Amino acid sequence: MLSDAALILIRDVFKLPDLFSSASRIDRRVVAWGKDAEAIPVPHSATVVTEAILLDHLAAGFEPDLPASPDFIIHASKPLPAVTKERRFGSRPAVAAQVNLKDNADASTCWIESLPGGWLFLIPNASASTWLLAVGAPVESLLASSCVIAPRIELLDARSGELPACPRMAAPICGEGWITCGTAAMGFDPMCGDGTAQAVREAILAVAVIRAIADGGDASSLCAHYEARLTSAMLRHLTLCIGFYRGAQNGPWWTGEIESMADGQRWCAAKLADAGEPRYRLHGFVLESIDPIYNRSK
Repeated sequence: MLSDAALILIRDVFKLPDLFSSASRIDRRVVAWGKDAEAIPVPHSATVVTEAILLDHLAAGFEPDLPASPDFIIHASKPLPAVTKERRFGSRPAVAAQVNLKDNADASTCWIESLPGGWLFLIPNASASTWLLAVGAPVESLLASSCVIAPRIELLDARSGELPACPRMAAPICGEGWITCGTAAMGFDPMCGDGTAQAVREAILAVAVIRAIADGGDASSLCAHYEARLTSAMLRHLTLCIGFYRGAQNGPWWTGEIESMADGQRWCAAKLADAGEPRYRLHGFVLESIDPIYNRSK
């Protein structure tokens, strides 16, 4: 589910102004968040596409011409480089289960419900299958205690494999001759709805770093800038997630996840304290060195 801001960014970067203009739309969100919380409808604006369709559209017309021995390697998916480890700020798994809507009037509404062992996110898709994301406990367990989403769906047999839904980040995130971006670099909790846009922003910055290095820039400081910018993004994300999770107030599972994310906040803050002031700024798709006078004035 792409927010309008994410869709505008992707259209602009790939110069596809009509991308997904005919895709299914979500115009309402119903949220039941917190113990005994009432389901509250609020306006929403998003486009629903599958990952496969998204990648297929963006790859159209792209013909890579890669040398046998590239000077720089971009890791956009696992496996990670041997020197890199993934830090996870929580332990919550997620599974997507295919469902049928009992009422087609719900086709333009997404539903979010917190429960003692996790949360459910129902994302209708009028042009394809409707899926229910279950985060935390198994989907059947969460549905057994659901009062808002369970009555609206029929659970089918199709399931995704188990995926991590907790925020996570590679460390280190780049090195001599290589850089990570996308899911190889970091992952966001799906609660935020910003994962795809974040991956695009990472790719823009990663390419700018590689270009600056190729133009003779200092590789060490450029990689440090990239790592600091992504660490800042993770810190913001963790702060946002903790606010959401505290609002659920639903017991030990939530408390444990909040504590893990708070550990992540401290880890990110320590890394940023060591990084110092930014030495570069992004201008379009190009990194520019910040003048020391400008830097001090900030």
